[in-house]
Amino acid sequence: MFKIILARLRQGHHTMEYPDGPAPKLSDRFRGCPVVKADACCDGCADCAGVCPTGAIVIKDNHPCIDMGKCLFCSECANACGQQAIKYSDDYRLAARRREDLVVCNDKPAGPCDVEMERDIKKLFGRSLKLRQVSAGGCNACEADTNVLNTLAWDLGRFGIQFVASPRHADGLLITGPVTQNMHLALKKTYDALPQPKIVIAVGACAIAGGPYIDHEQVKNGADTVVPVDLYIPGCPPHPLTILDGLIRFLGQKEAN
Repeated sequence: MFKIILARLRQGHHTMEYPDGPAPKLSDRFRGCPVVKADACCDGCADCAGVCPTGAIVIKDNHPCIDMGKCLFCSECANACGQQAIKYSDDYRLAARRREDLVVCNDKPAGPCDVEMERDIKKLFGRSLKLRQVSAGGCNACEADTNVLNTLAWDLGRFGIQFVASPRHADGLLITGPVTQNMHLALKKTYDALPQPKIVIAVGACAIAGGPYIDHEQVKNGADTVVPVDLYIPGCPPHPLTILDGLIRFLGQKEAN
């Protein structure tokens, strides 16, 4: 026992300082919030929209608009654009309360959305939030990045956020996956089992819009076709930092910088 205690003391403190300190360094390959430069765009060429595998790009007023809810962050659009009108920034703050706020156009204001929950709900959940995680047919990528938040380095519990085994012990659902036909009823029953008031968080492109399986006959194209969604966290999969940022800003525990 003494050796175990001594080894633990030597290991020191592993939990990152974020959000009180700087965010952890992200890989050079990280693709954050897309940026559209309309002044660099070749009017109406639509090459970017043509290569998008999920139809996340539409041409509006001869310029592209990117729906991050559908976006796989594959960067095919950026590679196809000879004018470099689209690029991916290193901004990990992608969460939004409203589905329409996930659409990025040239005229969209810079910076993250305000995602803080309503004041009356915040009084209940602001310091303690219990979530039941539901994998509604996901590939396990979003699930893995969500599970990372329970490790020592991230320590999700320090924010009062915990995953629980039963919806009857939960304040809300965290949903991943495109909601397959086989999971449709299970998701609905899980939502119904939550006590009131309840919240729903959709994590990843699949849970928001169907991801790469969009419009397949065996999927429902996302969670909000089955249950109401209060917070959208896009990505394929979203980085653990993106998920954590969305959750703690949702609880009002961190101001966007």
